[in-house]
Amino acid sequence: MKLARTLLAGACAVALATSVQAADVKIGLITTLSGGGAGLGQDSRDGFLLAIEQAGADDVEVVVEDDQQKPEIAVQVADELIQRENVDILTGIIFSNLALAVVPSAVNQGKFYVSNNAGPSQLAGRGCHQNYFNVAWQNDAMHEAAGAFATQEGYESAFIMAPNYPAGQDGLTGFKRFYEGEIADEVYTRFGQTDYAAEIAQIRASGADVAYFFLPGGMGISFIKQYADAGVDIPLIGPGFSFDQTILPAVGDAAAGVRNTSQWAPDL
Repeated sequence: MKLARTLLAGACAVALATSVQAADVKIGLITTLSGGGAGLGQDSRDGFLLAIEQAGADDVEVVVEDDQQKPEIAVQVADELIQRENVDILTGIIFSNLALAVVPSAVNQGKFYVSNNAGPSQLAGRGCHQNYFNVAWQNDAMHEAAGAFATQEGYESAFIMAPNYPAGQDGLTGFKRFYEGEIADEVYTRFGQTDYAAEIAQIRASGADVAYFFLPGGMGISFIKQYADAGVDIPLIGPGFSFDQTILPAVGDAAAGVRNTSQWAPDL
C-alpha cells in the first residue's frame, strides 16, 4: 500500500508540474460502488481518500462517481468528468473491460490515468501511453505465478477457467505462459455467472489432476462453495482475487485446501 501511494504521488506530481495552477488539482475517481464488485470499489475509494487526507492535500479535489460495473456508464461518467468537471487525473476503475473502454480516450485527450487495479495487457508494453500509469499489476502476473506453482507441484494436466472478459483472457494466458503441463480444457464462463454446475461436471470428467480458476467477487464465492459441495477431489488453484478479505468470510470452510497466488494475504 505504501509503494502504491508513493507511485501514485509521483504520478500526481507529474500532473502538478504540467498544470498551469499547481495549487488547484481535480481528480476524477470512477469506481464500482454498486452491484457485485461494489466491495472492491468501496475499498478503492476509501483507500484513495484516506491517502489524500493523510497527505494534507487540501488543494486537491476528488470527484467520486459510480460506474455500476457497466462500460457504457463508465464512458459516460468519464466524458462528464473530462468535459464538464475538467479533471486533471482519472483513476479508480476496478474491472479491465471498463478500463479499456475509458483509458484510451482519456489519455488521448491529454488527461493522466493512474490505474489502481485494472491492468489489461492491451495497455501494457507497446500499447502503453505516456499519460498512463499503473500502480497495481499487469493482469497476467498472479496467473503466471499460479502456472509456475502448478508446474513446480508436478501437475501434469490442468483444467483452466475464467470469465469471458479481458482480465479473464489475460488470466488464462498468464497461467499457460508458465505452466508446462497439458491443458485438459480451457473454459470461458459468462461474466457475472453464479451457477457453475455444468462447469464443475466438466472439471470432474476432464481427467485433469488440477483445476485453475479466476472468478473474482461474487462469481468466486458461488464457484468455491459449489465446488466444495460437489465433493470433487481435483485440487483447486486460484489467484488472490478470489480470496480477498470480503470473499474469505463469505466462503468459509469451503476455501480450506485451495491454493492461491497473491501479493496479499490476511496474515501479512
